[in-house]
Amino acid sequence: MRRTVRVRRTAVIALAALAASTVTLPAAHASPGPGPCTGTAPVTCHFDLAPGTYRVSAVIGGAAAGETGLTAEARRTLLAPTRTTAGQTLRRTFTVDVRDPEGEPTGPAGSPGLDLYAGGAAPLLTGLTVTPAPRAPRLFLAGDSTVCDQAAAPYTGWGQELPQFLDGRTAVANYAGSGEGSQSFLDKPELFPALLARVRKGDTVLVQLGHNDKQTPAAVYRANLTTMVERIRERGGRPVLVTPVVRRWFNADGTLDNGTALHVNGLGVDLPGQLRALAAERGIPLIDLTALTKRRVEELGPEASKALYLYAEARDNTHTSQRGATEFAALVRAALPGNLRAPGGDR
Repeated sequence: MRRTVRVRRTAVIALAALAASTVTLPAAHASPGPGPCTGTAPVTCHFDLAPGTYRVSAVIGGAAAGETGLTAEARRTLLAPTRTTAGQTLRRTFTVDVRDPEGEPTGPAGSPGLDLYAGGAAPLLTGLTVTPAPRAPRLFLAGDSTVCDQAAAPYTGWGQELPQFLDGRTAVANYAGSGEGSQSFLDKPELFPALLARVRKGDTVLVQLGHNDKQTPAAVYRANLTTMVERIRERGGRPVLVTPVVRRWFNADGTLDNGTALHVNGLGVDLPGQLRALAAERGIPLIDLTALTKRRVEELGPEASKALYLYAEARDNTHTSQRGATEFAALVRAALPGNLRAPGGDR
């Protein structure tokens, strides 16, 4: 009897051979309604599931050698390309936040349900299990275009790359939006109000806002961030302030510009400094991503650091490439509370 209940609540896909262009589920496993997996490179799987939090267990590898990476929804990396030798299989477990829209809250609706993609040089996906996980912990992201789920490559926010670095039990719910500052993020119903409504006791909320506060007075900026922190705490959540990713703007001596690069805005407000002071005064955990990314960008220097940004594509010294977003996500992960740090492993 217990086995029957489990089958009804779990969608299981057994991919017998990736040479097949389309894999459909056995009729006995049709509930709760996942669609087929199609293609070989990448393998694309769609599940007709309601918004919520789901545990995904994937088996990669098989008879041949392979290299498989996994992404979910709006280009969120669950697993970096991982090699398997002939005859080797690995099980990896992740937790995925499913909502509508699946990417930026202010962007196009995207695809309802859960979308999973297996890519890489030679993707081998041999098993997939999706189970509802309504009580799974969530890591919420409030931020701007350097954090958000960017719709198309090569644009990539660090929030898209963060899931691969977390433990398999925690879902990343990315509410960051392009062009948002501290006031607009607080005011727009689909941003902070929508995020806040989902926060439960114990959930963590990372707040990185500042890139678009170019003309925000210090008192207004401080008040906006204070309001967010207080409301998150009222819900039982754990706010963490994150100073903004640096802009790639160098001085002649190879150091980053103290104004534009380090987010001193048009009114002379040192925005990262405001966040540091607010964190100290209110006892709020702080990830000083400005300092961390400054160190990394200056370490690479004016030429090599171009690869972290979209300089080659658009002479863009603000938005990050997939490499840059991945490196910056790793910096965030290293500064997170310890219980969130371990990546998904064998289960």
